[in-house]
Amino acid sequence: MNRLPNLSPKEFTQAQQKLVENITGGKRNQGGTASITTPQGGLRGPFSAWIFSPILGDAAQRLGEAVRFESTMPPKLRELAILTVAAKWQAQYEWWAHAKIAQREGLDDHIIESLKKRTHPDFDDPAQAIVYNFAREVIDQQKVSDHHYKQAVDQLGEEIVVELVILLGYYTLISMTLNVFEVPLPPNEQPPFANREHSEP
Repeated sequence: MNRLPNLSPKEFTQAQQKLVENITGGKRNQGGTASITTPQGGLRGPFSAWIFSPILGDAAQRLGEAVRFESTMPPKLRELAILTVAAKWQAQYEWWAHAKIAQREGLDDHIIESLKKRTHPDFDDPAQAIVYNFAREVIDQQKVSDHHYKQAVDQLGEEIVVELVILLGYYTLISMTLNVFEVPLPPNEQPPFANREHSEP
């Protein structure tokens, strides 16, 4: 259950209304706003928490918009990295939203399933293996070895490596928000991590 109340549009302050407009009027609405707004006009997912701090929430959502829609990272690699973070945190809403995006971007189903189980996927694409190894090392060990760093720079270039680190940090913030405030999935959706409370930390 969400630890924060669900705000309706009639309760929004001016700053909160501006945040809603920035989110729904930005690049996220390319596929419609159903996944980020409730039927009543409130916000879903992490945005339902960030609306309580609309200034910081707006700064954070703008970073997320840039990460998803303005970076140079290929979409498959981006979604692979996002799902790696979501699986580590077992962030229900993040996985629910991005597993579908990953499929749409062409990430193989067997890779998605392996990520969910936190088992090492069998990659055909060397770039995907490099992103996975880099991301896992960051989120599991809070650092990256010289070996994995050099692999990433040699294969992807310094710009994408910097973008990857920013992405991992942003989606860790998303995961933290979702888990701390127990943000629910939309109605009638099944949690992808059914036994999250009993899983590894």
